[in-house]
Amino acid sequence: METTNRKTWLAALALGIALTGAGCDQRNSSETVGQKVDRATDNVAATGSNAASKTAEVMDDTALTAKVKAAVLAEPGLRSLQIGVETHDSIVTLSGSVDSTPLKERARQVAQGVAGVRDVVDNLVTKSTQSG
Repeated sequence: METTNRKTWLAALALGIALTGAGCDQRNSSETVGQKVDRATDNVAATGSNAASKTAEVMDDTALTAKVKAAVLAEPGLRSLQIGVETHDSIVTLSGSVDSTPLKERARQVAQGVAGVRDVVDNLVTKSTQSG
């Protein structure tokens, strides 16, 4: 609800600035004040739409992270507390350590199998590699 109020306030502020700028414009322009207001309104709407789109992307990434974590947790043999999951633009990055190379590959397969994941970056290390 606070986000909606903030967007409304920002839109009103942008419109007020646009109206002030349109009214105080000293250049000789064939564009009327009404046209300037229309253009400013379109710009405000586009900015709001872009912000909403970015918010949706972040929410999608957050949901994907949660789904991948749940899938890793449900997989026998994988110690989910030792595997970190981050998502950006639907690309999942796995980090942390696993006990063996087969478990490392299984974690990657589990993450790749989650609907919506575009790719998996595997930064997992096996404990035998880590200690040697």
